[in-house]
Amino acid sequence: MTTLLIRNALLVATMDDQKREIPDGAVLIEDNRILAVGPTSELADTADTVIDATGMVIMPGLVNTHHHFFQTLTRAIPAAQDANLFTWLRTLYPVWARLTPEATRVSTEVALIELLLSGCTTASDHTYIWPNGSRIDDQIEAAVRVGVRFHASRGSMSVGESKGGLPPDSVVESERTILEDSQRAIETYHDAADGAMTRIVLAPCSPFSVSPDLMRESIVLAREYGVHSHTHLAETHDEDVFCRAVYGRSPVELCEDLGWIGDDVWFAHFVHPTAAEVARAGTARTGATHCPSSNMRLASGIADLKLWASSGMRIGLGVDGSASNDGSHLLAEARMAMLLQRVGGDPAALSAREALWIATRGGAEVLGRDDIAQLAPGKMADIIGFDMVTLPFAGAAVHDPLASLVFSQPQNVDLALVNGRVLVEDGHVLGADLPVLVEQHNRIARALLA
Repeated sequence: MTTLLIRNALLVATMDDQKREIPDGAVLIEDNRILAVGPTSELADTADTVIDATGMVIMPGLVNTHHHFFQTLTRAIPAAQDANLFTWLRTLYPVWARLTPEATRVSTEVALIELLLSGCTTASDHTYIWPNGSRIDDQIEAAVRVGVRFHASRGSMSVGESKGGLPPDSVVESERTILEDSQRAIETYHDAADGAMTRIVLAPCSPFSVSPDLMRESIVLAREYGVHSHTHLAETHDEDVFCRAVYGRSPVELCEDLGWIGDDVWFAHFVHPTAAEVARAGTARTGATHCPSSNMRLASGIADLKLWASSGMRIGLGVDGSASNDGSHLLAEARMAMLLQRVGGDPAALSAREALWIATRGGAEVLGRDDIAQLAPGKMADIIGFDMVTLPFAGAAVHDPLASLVFSQPQNVDLALVNGRVLVEDGHVLGADLPVLVEQHNRIARALLA
């Protein structure tokens, strides 16, 4: 057994059930779990490794519940800069059709390191396009290399343009292939144990790119294996028009008919449900991911988090795809969520602490985990730290250091541990050659549009 002690923190924000905030706090870790949390004066002063956190806010790592890692390769493409969702997708589908296994691995590594530097220690990704031999295995290989806790979605698209869907036929798969590979991914990689580093999610892309049969069979398969299910839903008005024209019901009604509701399901975006649909989702404890920057970027609308919360829905935060954001900074997304909820006229619609709760405990609940996202004995040692004695926090941290993380310009972490292992120290990612990785990533990005 090895021990690690973080001590002398300006503030330890536990995000535990009591929402304790401990000035001059400390966290003691044994192997990969938290052993004790409290004032520095009350914890042991020695350990195998001691980290002096003077001037830092220490808190649990953030949890990202929706992303598309491969889209880091297609950020800011001019033809897609000023488009709504459907036009944006039609522009980028042919580009994504050129993805390779190398592109999938490298884009995953870039996205995860970017997320890690923003404070994210657990990430869920939704990749729904697997061309040219790309597989979910490529993503998991990259995630193991980075060291971030990973919920990998075996996403899918099966209905191309020739069958009335939105994507071109060249990027869809047969439903038999999808279901067989979904089962293979679960049996090969899913770890249901407490403290798991890798879990599998089944994630048909959307009502306009997969068939009702695939939606139904996917969730049956997921429930047979006890894995969670995820899809885009009610993101735009165009989606609502499509579903009513093709299926004679709203996107939410369609999902309900197919069994896609419950505490093992979460939706991305969920901007345009009716109040009654939200109420039904909440009663069933269905989850949803709020993606504020992406929803603004694509002019999709503003999700009503207050309505979600009052219904009993599980609520998480997501950066969404890096071609519709166009970044992967989860702390910045927490700030954007706070600000966007206030646009309607209520300055107290979402507080800084509520935004951070959604980014930690909320995200963990969406992913079905109670072993992460809080600093409490027995929980996993996924911990981040921000140096508050810096220019961006001058005049803010002296008043409210925790709220400063959201109200001030969001910064990168100075310290990050995942599973008890230090991955970021003094703001630098350990073991990663970022200039080489960025050059490799840019080479692939250029080739996609060549």
